[in-house]
Amino acid sequence: MLFSEAKQGRTFIVRLEDGEIVHETLEKFAVDRNITAAAVIILGGADKGSKLIVGPQQSRALPVMPMQHELYEAHEVTGTGTIFSDEEGNPVLHLHMACGREESTVTGCIRNGVKVWRVMEVILFEITATTAMRKSDPETGFKLLVP
Repeated sequence: MLFSEAKQGRTFIVRLEDGEIVHETLEKFAVDRNITAAAVIILGGADKGSKLIVGPQQSRALPVMPMQHELYEAHEVTGTGTIFSDEEGNPVLHLHMACGREESTVTGCIRNGVKVWRVMEVILFEITATTAMRKSDPETGFKLLVP
């Protein structure tokens, strides 16, 4: 286990609008407000055609081969994630979202593009006094959190 200690900074209440792409919009929000680290909770609706990464094709195989799921219609969503800057100073959102419709739910990472259906509500808790960042890991191809 790796860890570091930090402090909580500003808290933002954000409403994402119909058609916005979640990770693109929140990463731009972070750039515009000089946020380098944050915790994020989100709820609302994801639109038809939104794409989730739903796991690797094989659990331990390298290179990691992601699987993608596309939402066939609007879904109710809830999610949680973090924002940390990468080695170039760009804020990177890592957020997993559960998307449900009727009796079915799919959960995955939103990096491939989740589009807002009508509205999503976001609470973003800025994290300050930290040097934590995302660094590229050549083995997995991920930008891993280094506390």
